[in-house]
Amino acid sequence: MSSSTSDKTGSRRGARRPAQRSGRSSALARRRRIAPAVWIGAAVVAGLVVLAVIFNANQAPVQTAAGASGTDPRYPYVVGEPGVGATAPGFELPSTGGGTVALDDYQGQSVLLYFQEGLMCQPCWDQLRDVEQRWDDFAALGVDSIVSVTGDPLDALGQKVEIEGLETPLLSDRDLAVSRSYDANRYGMMGGSHNGHSFVLVGPDGEIRWRADYGGPPEYTMYLPVDTLLADLEAGTATEGTGA
Repeated sequence: MSSSTSDKTGSRRGARRPAQRSGRSSALARRRRIAPAVWIGAAVVAGLVVLAVIFNANQAPVQTAAGASGTDPRYPYVVGEPGVGATAPGFELPSTGGGTVALDDYQGQSVLLYFQEGLMCQPCWDQLRDVEQRWDDFAALGVDSIVSVTGDPLDALGQKVEIEGLETPLLSDRDLAVSRSYDANRYGMMGGSHNGHSFVLVGPDGEIRWRADYGGPPEYTMYLPVDTLLADLEAGTATEGTGA
């Protein structure tokens, strides 16, 4: 009987060992599965940190808030280069109105250039729509025409113009060559790959009479009330006219 009991006990003890080994093997397998996931997660986080550093480097402030202008402190702007008094860089770009539009087409007129981010910025389109609705007020300040410049494809711009019911010609600056000549892409949210929210008034003689770059840091303004835009334009052109 003792021998039988011993055999049974030994048998039970022997039965436990595989279960213990199985448990240890499962735990080891889990650790082996978890380890790569941890390393992958760490690599993803590190990559995001690197991208954030690069993005922030591209977003370096172009001017301090202390150097900002504007009639409303909620919507400050800076004045980029070329600035007031400089000859406006010439251009000729494909237009949603058909053919191309050149700055020379507006010789003898005052034309307002509106550099904007483009298709992904609905507030930019709202801005243009609201400007069109108040066009008589701009005309009263001596503005004859307006054109808008973005880096988006012409076909997509044409569709957007139709959807929004706009009349303003949208010019497609695909390689941003024109935008860079006005330094308008420096004031955007996308690290120089898109324009910001800049207005440049070119006078009948081809010289810049007023400029306002609203899109830069820290506000990154992509829409401002038309009353504020008109007030800034009026104040800026009055100052330019007096030579102050």
